[in-house]
Amino acid sequence: EQSYMESVVTFLQDVVPQAYSGTPPAEEKEKIIWVRFENADLNDTSRNMEFLEIHSTGNEPPLLLMIGYSDGMQVWSIPISGEAQELFSIRHGPVRAARILPAPQISAQKCDNFSEKRPLLGVCKSIGSSGTSPPYCCVDLYSLRTGEMVKSIQFKTPIYDLHCNKRILVVVLQEKIAAFDSCTFTKKFFVTSCYPCPGPNMNPIALGSRWLAYAENKLIRCHQSRGGACGDNIQSYTATVISAAKTIKTGLTMVGKVVTQLTGTLPSGATEEEILAHSNIRRSPLVPGIITIIDTETVGEGQVLVSEDSDSDGIVAHFPAHEKPICCMAFNPSGMLLVTTDTLGHDFHVFQILTHPWSSSQSAVHHLYTLHRGETEAKVQDISFSHDCRWVVVSTLRGTSHVFPINPYGGQPCVRTHMSPRVVNRMSRFQKSAGLEEIEQELTSKQGGRCSPVPGLSSSPSGSPLHGKLNSQDTYNNFTNNNPGNPRLLPLPSLTVVLPLAQIKQPMTLGTITKRTGPYLFGAGCFSIKAPCKSKPAPQISPSKSVGGEFCVAAVFGSSRSWFANNPGLKREKDQSKQFVVESLYIISCYGSLVEHVLEPRPLSTAPKISDDTPLEMVTCPRASWTLVRTPQWNELQPPFNANHPLLLAADAVQYYQYLLAGLVPPGSPGPITRHESYDSLASDHSGQEDEEWLSQVEIVTHTGPHRRLWMGPQFQFKTIHPSGQTTVISSSSSVLQSHGPSDTPQPLLDFDTDDLDLNSLRIQPVRSEPVSMPGSSRPVSDRRGVSTVIDATS
Repeated sequence: EQSYMESVVTFLQDVVPQAYSGTPPAEEKEKIIWVRFENADLNDTSRNMEFLEIHSTGNEPPLLLMIGYSDGMQVWSIPISGEAQELFSIRHGPVRAARILPAPQISAQKCDNFSEKRPLLGVCKSIGSSGTSPPYCCVDLYSLRTGEMVKSIQFKTPIYDLHCNKRILVVVLQEKIAAFDSCTFTKKFFVTSCYPCPGPNMNPIALGSRWLAYAENKLIRCHQSRGGACGDNIQSYTATVISAAKTIKTGLTMVGKVVTQLTGTLPSGATEEEILAHSNIRRSPLVPGIITIIDTETVGEGQVLVSEDSDSDGIVAHFPAHEKPICCMAFNPSGMLLVTTDTLGHDFHVFQILTHPWSSSQSAVHHLYTLHRGETEAKVQDISFSHDCRWVVVSTLRGTSHVFPINPYGGQPCVRTHMSPRVVNRMSRFQKSAGLEEIEQELTSKQGGRCSPVPGLSSSPSGSPLHGKLNSQDTYNNFTNNNPGNPRLLPLPSLTVVLPLAQIKQPMTLGTITKRTGPYLFGAGCFSIKAPCKSKPAPQISPSKSVGGEFCVAAVFGSSRSWFANNPGLKREKDQSKQFVVESLYIISCYGSLVEHVLEPRPLSTAPKISDDTPLEMVTCPRASWTLVRTPQWNELQPPFNANHPLLLAADAVQYYQYLLAGLVPPGSPGPITRHESYDSLASDHSGQEDEEWLSQVEIVTHTGPHRRLWMGPQFQFKTIHPSGQTTVISSSSSVLQSHGPSDTPQPLLDFDTDDLDLNSLRIQPVRSEPVSMPGSSRPVSDRRGVSTVIDATS
């Protein structure tokens, strides 16, 4: 029998299109298996020259969207104008994973073997290139420039996912990870100790620009970092037991487990059933919820093994993150925050990774936030950060996207931190100047604990113990170790629990209301759907349990495109996008409808008065919709593409920029910047030794000097101190500062107190002296006979 959610979906599919867009119901659509927003050269703001002037030209990167069908796949680009453009479409059997590989980072020692073929598309499909291997067991790399397959990597077991950055291509297998170099696609390193996850993501990993995080199958104490997951202090002890009893699925065993864990009779980690289940298969039991982060640059070749015997080369952090198996994780854009979720999906954890160059055991992992979704079970499929890392969206398999506010440095999200268009400092000016820290330190030292008795203080962003809530002994230790407040040392920051400000449910906002216009589609105005976070949905059975009821969704933040689509005649003002505090949230569903949701945070309406620390609430409304699903009649769009295809233009621009960064001469294609001559002169073959000598002669003037040097001001006095104890005063208006020569007999010029002098009214003839000896001067230092000059600054 259909669940409630599915019946709503079929109702919308059957009824809504005929009622609104007048399309005949006979037009079938292809079945979508997965959707994903892609980061490639086309929207790489840091390496694509087109976006380097992003704030002045109003040039915004497009959204790049990949859709995997039961037969083939499709790539879309939605530029800031709002007109969706199809970039790639193919039907060659089901595709499990696909990535557009970014142009690799090159250097003088490391060149790109596939530079003429890029951009490359990495595909894992059911029938590989060889045709004989089992399904989904090879990665094929196709050139979008020439259309040929340039490389195929074969595996013995099925591939689950592909990840890539400008350094490596990562192939995710069952309980294994294999990494390949981006320039040559030779094997770089591999991991075989991943914890198996039931799904939907069989082996969850997170790949940043340099770090790779994965779920380790056991905790090795000698590599364990400081910190990690704190206890989820969301509810009191009794509330935990009651809520556990309410959860019928796990029944009474969970209550028993919670009680024993809270009373401390059982180590929190693996439960008895899990230990028994695994012990008959392997000798050492697997421990769920452990995360290892490795540095892909320093980890070396071959197998990466975290064990008691292995050294910690390349291991950045190793810590427990959850008690259940890890289900999904993601780095933020800067790569310093990691969000993890477990298989239950009640709580998501936000960790800040503070590394140590020596070993992972010296690193610290701060558990900044627990993002509490709810008490029902849900599997997470997608995590996305806003560009300023103040918002994180977690989407579950039920098709719901939960929007959470966070700060990159921790602390309670409030009006001050999230209502301004820019990121604010951790402490406001008031908090810095009002002396709240001292009061709080006194209170905590009296209490002897970490909890402040003043409720407002501990929850404010300044209240997190990150800002030097140290006791006197720690302060003294830090001072003696020349270490002013090292964030890796204790105390760890307090944990903040955050509830979602908005829950955007997918089937309620099916974008089937827009009209289709040829291959180019654009949002057809603001169709009015009530904000889904306001109305409580009717009780429903979890569709993830019913067959085919899992909604694949993906979400990403981006500049608003609906404003432009609704007013195509108007010019987009430069400040038009600046009026929003939060970027728009784009959600693509398994029905091929991309919906732009406008998020408007505001102070809590029930708050008696609005201050900096007032909590937030959020209003969301869908603004525009694009129907991107293709029909069986749709023509394929296959490589080879011509040179003005957006993906090829972007690859050319980024590769050109990579050549310039590496100091190499770009190949004959004149790119967007004409700086060949200067680079030729720098990067010619005979330059080597001369470059270094030449650079040492360069004098850099970074700013014009002041009209009057600081020491020429009236508050400075210059005195020459002699071994005999007599004092000479030299006026600050003299052109050269001089002291006595060795042959002169020192004689006091003035014998009254110099502090009361008006130096301008005195006429003091300076006595001739030797100049101060400079490094490299020929004059021997011993001539000066210990004459020293003291500059005394009295305001």
